[in-house]
Amino acid sequence: MNARRRTVLTAGAAALATGCGSSGDGGGDSSTPPPSASASGTQAPGGEELAKTSGIPVGGGTIFKEQKVVVTQPKAGEFKAFSAICTHAGCTVSTVDDGTINCACHGSKYSIVNAAVEAGPAPRPLPAEQITVSGGSIRLA
Repeated sequence: MNARRRTVLTAGAAALATGCGSSGDGGGDSSTPPPSASASGTQAPGGEELAKTSGIPVGGGTIFKEQKVVVTQPKAGEFKAFSAICTHAGCTVSTVDDGTINCACHGSKYSIVNAAVEAGPAPRPLPAEQITVSGGSIRLA
């Protein structure tokens, strides 16, 4: 039993020493510029562009399923971003209506202002996401 434990520990240590270069931690192929870099190689402000500010309705929001982010505009010119993954069962939220971000799986609702739970069964708010707003563009930070 001791020999097996040593083997598992050794294998775990080897995995840690090897690292995870392909998991998006920057250790992968350096010949491809990151999504936030322009074709000339200069860094764009913020990261990947999600939308134009004009595309996010005041008092509502837009869900970006591929990026797993929801961007809201509670008041004119005030933009917020939250995870689009429901804290109850991991479903992607489905709509933004009447001041709430809604999950169709089990009926959870979150505030567009701070992602606080407005109706369960969600156990906690949606986590905040970082965005930058500049020049009419909303980007992941």
